[in-house]
Amino acid sequence: MENVKNIVFDLGGVVFARDPRKFEPEFIEFFSYIMLPKMPEFWEEYDRGVVTYDEVIDSLAEYNQCDKELAASNLHRSIITQEAIPATKSLIEALKARGYNLYVLSNMSKEFIEFLRQQEVYANFIGEVVSCEEHIVKPDPAIYTTLTERYGLNPAETLFVDDRKENVEAAKALGWCGYHFNARKPEESCAELREALL
Repeated sequence: MENVKNIVFDLGGVVFARDPRKFEPEFIEFFSYIMLPKMPEFWEEYDRGVVTYDEVIDSLAEYNQCDKELAASNLHRSIITQEAIPATKSLIEALKARGYNLYVLSNMSKEFIEFLRQQEVYANFIGEVVSCEEHIVKPDPAIYTTLTERYGLNPAETLFVDDRKENVEAAKALGWCGYHFNARKPEESCAELREALL
């Protein structure tokens, strides 16, 4: 990766996550769909910015066969309990210090991204493209092109880090470098990236 100057991070599962040790099994099960190969359509549309917060609560209640009060409580809790993954936070700070240009390319809904932008680690990014604001979701090639064109990036000098393989493959198809991050073993993935980039 010696030609890489720009590193683009997905957010959920790569930079931020909920620490499962801090939650009861029922809460984790409520959002188990985030680990599915493909997200439910209602969640993808929420990330696309075409479904409102209240509408997604209705869909969550239906999906989990529970009342709206529980769905609303769990959704709010899932936003405010997002934390920077320690290994990734440390990696990002080291990459920034080394002079890499760091960006965000994420499928993320309005309420989530508003919370994440307030977190300390987010200050390391110098540009971003977020699905809810573009009304495009990965792996649509258009969202990758939006980032490279907006910030004048050369795809061949740009590395994309994502925990979903199809999103990494979409970046590679456009001439980017790509790294498939293991959200279940972030420390291992961060160690590999350190060895390759630092």
